[in-house]
Amino acid sequence: MSLEVELFGVKFNNPVWTASGTFGFGIEYKDFVDLNKVGAVCVKGLSINPREGNEPPRIWETPCGMLNAIGLQNPGVEYFLEKILPQLSSYEFKVIANIYGSTVDEYVAVAKALNGAEGVCAIELNISCPNVKKGGLAFGVDPVEAARLTEAVKKTSDKPIIVKLSPNVTDIVEIAKAVESAGADALSAINTLMGMAIDIYKRKPKLKNRFGGLSGPAIKPVAVRMVYQVSRAVSIPVIGIGGISTWQDAVEFFLAGASAVQVGTANFFNPKAVEEIVDGIESYMREMGYSSVKDMVGDLRE
Repeated sequence: MSLEVELFGVKFNNPVWTASGTFGFGIEYKDFVDLNKVGAVCVKGLSINPREGNEPPRIWETPCGMLNAIGLQNPGVEYFLEKILPQLSSYEFKVIANIYGSTVDEYVAVAKALNGAEGVCAIELNISCPNVKKGGLAFGVDPVEAARLTEAVKKTSDKPIIVKLSPNVTDIVEIAKAVESAGADALSAINTLMGMAIDIYKRKPKLKNRFGGLSGPAIKPVAVRMVYQVSRAVSIPVIGIGGISTWQDAVEFFLAGASAVQVGTANFFNPKAVEEIVDGIESYMREMGYSSVKDMVGDLRE
């Protein structure tokens, strides 16, 4: 029995990864987690220039989840390459660089900066960002723009491209097919759902930004459904994200069609979540007679 998975030509020790924006760059958790039990770390979203992020308050706890409007704060791709990436080389986990921009050119610039970066095994495109040249509409809600962005980065980059799908669309399958046809090597699904919370006594939004991304166990049923739909519509791997906090949650995603999973909000309330999920999956596979993770993917009895 093996937990090893191979996706888009890259071998991972196991299929349990950390989601971008929830685990820093990995080293922040070194005193709390055995980092060598993490299959991959999707690092905090990187932009071409450093970014301050939004004004606080920018996180709010909700029933079974949280709203965040951090605003993609990060030190910039060059700082990551010079100061952070070298610190990750002593660990066994793979590094996936999540990138974003407000124009296609900005995405391309970040991807170019990562070319030749040893230790970065893939790029994850955050296409939920607003496209300033198209009136602020997110790249990820328009199949034409999502495909155009994917194709531009794919032509530029020397690394496999994972496209992180937004759930804030009418038909996620349409977007998935569009970016697959544009050259995406894999998909990750889903990003956060847009939400809002209001202080009824101050009569003001609880987030300075008004709206934020909803994550955590509350969104898991939506995420499982979307992974199920997308994985049956495309031929490239799908990485499941959304409310995974236990090994049972992860197994649901595998059975729905995910080839790997990312753990996000659970890292905030249980820093050892990834370790526990890896151990639980291993026990489940032994109990159910699975010899590999691949055997479990999409093995739903319908």
